[in-house]
Amino acid sequence: MKPRIVIIDYGMGNLRNVQKAFEKVGVQAKVTRNKQEIAKASAVVLPGVGAFKDCMENLQRYGLIEPVLRGIEKGKPYLGICLGLQILFSVGEEFGTHRGLDVIKGRVVRFKPDPEYKVPHMGWNTVEILKEAPALQGIQNGDFFYFVHSYYVVPEEKDSIATLTTYGAPFASSIWKENVFAIQFHPEKSQEKGLRVLENFVKAI
Repeated sequence: MKPRIVIIDYGMGNLRNVQKAFEKVGVQAKVTRNKQEIAKASAVVLPGVGAFKDCMENLQRYGLIEPVLRGIEKGKPYLGICLGLQILFSVGEEFGTHRGLDVIKGRVVRFKPDPEYKVPHMGWNTVEILKEAPALQGIQNGDFFYFVHSYYVVPEEKDSIATLTTYGAPFASSIWKENVFAIQFHPEKSQEKGLRVLENFVKAI
């Protein structure tokens, strides 16, 4: 039986591109904000681009915070992409200080690199694997993924960090905690390696 994967539609982000990437690995993921469909899903995917505050406000507006948190609490696999990683944290510091979902203790802070490093961090960069999460099977140290972000996560729970990426200094580019796996890079823009991550996520459901 194929897993029922839903991509949360909260009015922001490149949802169709993520849906198409799942199609490339043979999975029909449904874009929805229907709470019943989210509750029945085998796994939840929350992608996103944009501002932390806007994301949380939209999730609240559409009544999606509770179903997302309930799914995580019940052990349902969760994949967060870019902003979908950041909102898992306690607090985001983009355009003020704003509360996140508080699934992972920590903060989301802005890059303050040396002048030769531009913000946003945009383009291809490598990962260093600290924890071999199921979604990282077949991914090796030095593999390249595509990033676009000005903020990064700082987990208090250091053992939740699955990969590091260096941009001026090392930062957490993915986290893995029980049924939650979330990544700062964009798998839908990362060609073969990105599709491998999505394929692994599906296999682990």
